[in-house]
Amino acid sequence: MKRFIIFIFLLPFVFANAKIKCGADKIDCIIEITKNKRVALIVNQTSVTECGTHLVDTLKARGIDIKTIFAPEHGFRGNADAGESVKDGIDTRSGVKIVSLYGKNKKPSAEQLSDIDMIIFDIQDVGARFYTYISTMYYAMQSAAEHGKEFVVLDRPNPNDFVDGAVMDMNLKSFVGTLPLPIMHGLTVAELALMIKGENWGECKDIDLKVIAVEGWKHGDSYELKIKPSPNLPNGRSINLYPSLCLFEGTKISVGRGTYYPFQMIGAPDKNLGDFTFTPTPLEGYDKNPLHKGELCYGINLREGKELQGFSLKYLIDMYNNYSNKESFFNSNNFFEKLSGDAQLRSDIINGKTEEEIKARWKTQLDIYKKLRLIYLIYPDNRYL
Repeated sequence: MKRFIIFIFLLPFVFANAKIKCGADKIDCIIEITKNKRVALIVNQTSVTECGTHLVDTLKARGIDIKTIFAPEHGFRGNADAGESVKDGIDTRSGVKIVSLYGKNKKPSAEQLSDIDMIIFDIQDVGARFYTYISTMYYAMQSAAEHGKEFVVLDRPNPNDFVDGAVMDMNLKSFVGTLPLPIMHGLTVAELALMIKGENWGECKDIDLKVIAVEGWKHGDSYELKIKPSPNLPNGRSINLYPSLCLFEGTKISVGRGTYYPFQMIGAPDKNLGDFTFTPTPLEGYDKNPLHKGELCYGINLREGKELQGFSLKYLIDMYNNYSNKESFFNSNNFFEKLSGDAQLRSDIINGKTEEEIKARWKTQLDIYKKLRLIYLIYPDNRYL
């Protein structure tokens, strides 16, 4: 077990019918630790307080010296497409400069941190390894450790709070898989930050890390997001399905981008895939250049039904089995492998392995991860003991 000292600002838990209070809602605590500090914020459209005010505006109004806003994938306001470049600029409301941490500049440079004492991270995650906000946090922690900057995580609940899927093969490391986590890591961003420090991933063991924890939530509790965390996750249904459907992004199957229900339907221009039809079109605020744009897609409507309780391979296996031209089902690059974190999964599906057989292959590494995870939990969880 790792031993380290960390400051965790945590009020007493009251779980029964308690109102959830996120780290960003503990303004007095934030004011105290930022006193006389030059601050950079890593934030996006989800970085709001319980009264609906953006954290940047709240802290500026309280006199905090905010020097820089670092913007992740999708940008500061969260309206850029997946993979779309995010530009530097100025936030017109606060007057604070915006520096992109997506594209070529994924890690704050020494120059970008030259007038900074403290970096504060406050972004809503959805509990999936390939959701790139946690990659942004990891690289920012690396930079903070290298340049002697304080790093503060304002915690938020995990709306996909399960531990499931393949543990990342680090030979496949990329921005959609930077850490040895399963597809569903079962951590809040603050707990993940503790793990990054404690395991010295990215040479972060000496980082000056502080956590402002959530009040009124524990692992296993449900949590519904009030603001969509990225353009194509508009509601709780899409968030629940996202970890299982995202692997389709490495195939010829559409996940409904270019509709008002992304990650709630799957299909392609192939009548063998199902009776449900949809036609992807460019949609402002969702996807401007969706897969199979303008083509009638056949597939499955997933907008209704029971919520998934973890990661499922059923949809992927069924779509492959029903696809007319199986040789072209997977994209020719290795993006599918980068998303899955598993170099063998493609061949397992091609060779007819069942979900049970594939998950059995993952079990040993997943069990090791579950034990590691217990070390870094801030909030109680008896489900994976």
